[in-house]
Amino acid sequence: MDAKAGARERLATVRDDLVALSHRIHAHPEFGFEEERASTWLAETLDAAGFKVARGVCDLPTAFVAEAGSGPLCIAICAEYDCLPGIGHACGHNIIAAMAAGAGIAAARVADDVGLTVRVIGTPAEEGGGGKILLLERGAFAGVHAAMMVHPAPVDAAEPPVLALTQFRVRYTGKEAHASAFPEFGINAADALTVAQTAIGLLRQHIRQTDRIHGIVTRGGDMPNVVPAHTEAHYIVRARTLADLGEARAKVQRCFEAGALATGATLDVADDHEPYAEMEHDREIAALYRRNAEALGRAFPDLGMFLERAAGSTDMGNISLAIPSIHPYIGTCPATSAGRSSRSASTSTRRREARQLISRRCGRDREATWCQTPDGSRLATTQAHARASLDRVRPARMGLARDRVLGQTNRPSP
Repeated sequence: MDAKAGARERLATVRDDLVALSHRIHAHPEFGFEEERASTWLAETLDAAGFKVARGVCDLPTAFVAEAGSGPLCIAICAEYDCLPGIGHACGHNIIAAMAAGAGIAAARVADDVGLTVRVIGTPAEEGGGGKILLLERGAFAGVHAAMMVHPAPVDAAEPPVLALTQFRVRYTGKEAHASAFPEFGINAADALTVAQTAIGLLRQHIRQTDRIHGIVTRGGDMPNVVPAHTEAHYIVRARTLADLGEARAKVQRCFEAGALATGATLDVADDHEPYAEMEHDREIAALYRRNAEALGRAFPDLGMFLERAAGSTDMGNISLAIPSIHPYIGTCPATSAGRSSRSASTSTRRREARQLISRRCGRDREATWCQTPDGSRLATTQAHARASLDRVRPARMGLARDRVLGQTNRPSP
């Protein structure tokens, strides 16, 4: 039996379990660094499949490393499983988790035959926590020769553009005063934030087309008859590369400084995590992925500038700068869903067409895609999708969990 047939045969035995796993994670969304159930279910699935599993690795309670095979070539398959505040698994991390587990189990079946060590790495907190960066720094990727993951999207793309990103929190501190009786004694922190946002709006004329600046006000004051002494915001800046990101971030920083200067408020800025890097897809591995995916019936439309415009960010970019990596997209929801991180994208995980990405795996047209390794062997990466109800979640807990894990003390208090 050749390697591909062996992997397919193994995958057939766990197909229904992978569908159920994706459904279960979708039905129980958890914030970054709080993914206790998802990481446990994944670890148990891989342990039952014969992997040697280490949980809570690198001082991250919801991270894990599962390994099988003993070959000289080590490949890492990354699993993500955290959710977004308010819209749960709209970004499809439940699918990524099931795909990673399925790919690992299928590849492990033939690992020793083709000289592989298969390492499935559970990477928490992609949504604003930088879990992969922490795992990379702390040694979870040591000895890995190539890394990969597959992300759901409206369409298939072998080398989707991924922007560098920095995410940070802003706090202005002013002075309270009665807004009617003695406003002259106040220092208006809300005005400081208004000045900053206005400056950012004017700045947009002078940034690159590939730069992105977006944020929300998380605290705007307490009462309308009191001059606000405390305001807070949460912002993201993106750019084509880390070098471009540094320039864009400096310009945005000056906008926030302008708010403090204009009003007399004091400014505090705290980064959520290390910057996410741009993704450098390994061209050779990506080409192999695409060729084998097309052979199984997948289509890669030429989207031109639309694909460039739809670029997002991920901490997988940091892995790609250190290790040959790919981060392709697999189409699971309609392009009209306003991107991955939307309510319609979340509900798309209940669609019948999405569930068929798992149910057609073993030998059928959407069962799997294949990545050829340098020694000529091939690995299966499964495409899983799921359905389930979406729980409402509170964004405040996400930041608290991140701070408990990272031990941050410079983040503005709630």
